[in-house]
Amino acid sequence: MKYDIEYYENLLRIQSNTAEKINKIRWNFILEVLSPNNILDYGSGCGFFRAYRPSGIEVDSYDIGPYPQTGIRIKLYDVVCFWDVFEHINDFKVIEPILALSSAVALSIPIKPDNKHFADWKHFKIGEHLHFWNEDTLQAFFLKYGFNKVKNSGYPECPPREDILSIILTK
Repeated sequence: MKYDIEYYENLLRIQSNTAEKINKIRWNFILEVLSPNNILDYGSGCGFFRAYRPSGIEVDSYDIGPYPQTGIRIKLYDVVCFWDVFEHINDFKVIEPILALSSAVALSIPIKPDNKHFADWKHFKIGEHLHFWNEDTLQAFFLKYGFNKVKNSGYPECPPREDILSIILTK
């Protein structure tokens, strides 16, 4: 998958109708558990999460793509978010320093239901999704960095989305 300007322009055209709804769900999900002052949106894409932020919360944005972003500006964040990012990361060593920047992580990620075969699953995208997780492997990954799942994880983005787990983990 090539994350170039065409990809992001397409994302804006296709996704902007549901972006506000999804990002309100994400903000409510975070604010149920945490009271952040600052957040890093890692893999921010075209910046929907930052655009729909509540007043009083600073959001820095970082992405490999060409859209404007703030970059990583401080040494410690209250939360680092990986919205629809983790399945795209080629080498997780790249995010090890990012995980050290926060005591909390929030993410959304496709999780294949047990009753679906990979070949029939809408998120089975070879070349775009580089990793496929279940709740146990995801929690095991974060446990090695000192993060534990917070009780209220689940599927708050579904609908409008399908088979997307949202989870908050803290140190």
